[in-house]
Amino acid sequence: MTPTTLPLLSGGLDSCVMLAHLLDAGHVIRTAIAFDYGQSHRIELRRATLIAERLGITLYTQRLDDYGAMIHGECALTGHGAIPDGHYTDETMKKTIVPMRNPMMLIMAAALAMQRGINSIAIAVHAGDHTIYPDCRPEFIGAMGQAIYHASDGRIALLAPFLNMTKSEIVARGHQLGAPMHLSWSCYKGGKKHCGTCGTCVERREAFNLAGINDETEYEA
Repeated sequence: MTPTTLPLLSGGLDSCVMLAHLLDAGHVIRTAIAFDYGQSHRIELRRATLIAERLGITLYTQRLDDYGAMIHGECALTGHGAIPDGHYTDETMKKTIVPMRNPMMLIMAAALAMQRGINSIAIAVHAGDHTIYPDCRPEFIGAMGQAIYHASDGRIALLAPFLNMTKSEIVARGHQLGAPMHLSWSCYKGGKKHCGTCGTCVERREAFNLAGINDETEYEA
């Protein structure tokens, strides 16, 4: 059976490469899904639109207007506190955890897949996420995959093709595929250019350097 897949497309580097990777692997992809969950900026969502257009995919954006307001605490990505600088694995990066974001997005993606007769959904979590984000770890992906499979009566599979890959390996794969990585956005701060100092900027820069691939990203610092 030809796999039909609904990928989560945030507009970030990982999901950009994942979309190209799945298309190269023969997945039939007509639609990708993005989520507006009250992020402090919308640049990633605009970049998701550009990536989808470049790869010939329709982007469906699901609005979750009250989600950011509902979350209490110091979640920097929804406007509660400053975006921390430093390496992606630093303890300060825990301020960027959005509680239950991936479970919520995956359930909604699975529901849309069922409605449209699509047999799998895909998320671009990778090994670099495991230290900080509990809903990016293999244990979560395995459990969530089982939950989605059973809740859909066996109709929907959860794919995480980069689960055990490093960021530099993802960059190398993107380069191999000619993925439009230059259209992707990583920076948490949302300026005119990538800030160059937040955790995701540091990780992005490091990944291109380790992969030996020219980084076309413009950084402020």
